[in-house]
Amino acid sequence: MADAAAADAAIRDREVYGAILVSASGAEVHVASAASPAVSALLTQAAAGFGPQTPVSDIVPLDANDPRGTGFAGGFLPLAITSLLAGVLVSLLVRQRVARFIALLSYGVLAGLTVAVVQQQWLDILPGDHLAVAAALGLFALALASAMTGLAAVLDRGGLALGAVVMFLVGNALAGIAAAPELLPQPWGEVGQWLPIGAGAQLLRSAAYFDGAGAAQAIAVLTAYAGIGLLLTLIGRRGLAGKPAGTTTATPDLVAVA
Repeated sequence: MADAAAADAAIRDREVYGAILVSASGAEVHVASAASPAVSALLTQAAAGFGPQTPVSDIVPLDANDPRGTGFAGGFLPLAITSLLAGVLVSLLVRQRVARFIALLSYGVLAGLTVAVVQQQWLDILPGDHLAVAAALGLFALALASAMTGLAAVLDRGGLALGAVVMFLVGNALAGIAAAPELLPQPWGEVGQWLPIGAGAQLLRSAAYFDGAGAAQAIAVLTAYAGIGLLLTLIGRRGLAGKPAGTTTATPDLVAVA
């Protein structure tokens, strides 16, 4: 980086995780633990190679009540599980297409507002503008739930199984929430950012700590999952055990037996 100001701007814009600045007076390291506690720790260890007195500045630190980021990572998984189950339950219990559409939208709004209150006001482990954080959480919840319901609408119970495996089991493993996608084997770390959990975690970090910087891809990914899932919900089967839209059941003729 040309200077400390340029390095800090790149960190706040989520273009880099940190920077090592070397000048005639010595070296200094700038990190952002809010972007990735794991990368921040690696850069801090690297600073020791320049000497024990090398200064390390945390430009965007984690919340004081969550200094290791465990609350952020641990609090995100329950919402993912709840959203997956919400999509399954809507598929199983709500037969009408419009009713499922409304149920999914309602769940997304309520989940976002509720989880934001819990993490910001009750547990007090997440900073940032309340509405921005709630919107990020709500979009993620809607994307995962509607994707599950949409898959069920076109693939029946096989869609639920496919969604659970790809979006939850695989998606959670490749999300890099506790570390960073770049620390995972490639290209799998990048693949994880195109699945709801990875995109949701990135969006929440951006909303809570970086004033929305670096959120464009995550918003696009989650919006696509939500939009396609809702569309499939509207055009697919009326119910998980029902018949495709447009089919009718013939009434058998009564036959008199002499």
